[in-house]
Amino acid sequence: MNTPTGTPYDGQPTLITGELAAREIGVAPATIRKWVQLGRLTAAGRAGRALLFRLEDVFAAERATRAAARRSRER
Repeated sequence: MNTPTGTPYDGQPTLITGELAAREIGVAPATIRKWVQLGRLTAAGRAGRALLFRLEDVFAAERATRAAARRSRER
């Protein structure tokens, strides 16, 4: 199977660093680290000391965090 760019897709998710994940969703890298500490986000791998994340997991953690904040404001 090929991706839209024509490169082969091997079925493995692309892993990104916490810094890149934070930039992608518009939060500080410290937020990503905090989500890991709180158990809202789990690393999918490591590159040296850097934790690596699946982008879809980062988006899911962001949605869950925003939904929880919305629920707490509605109380």
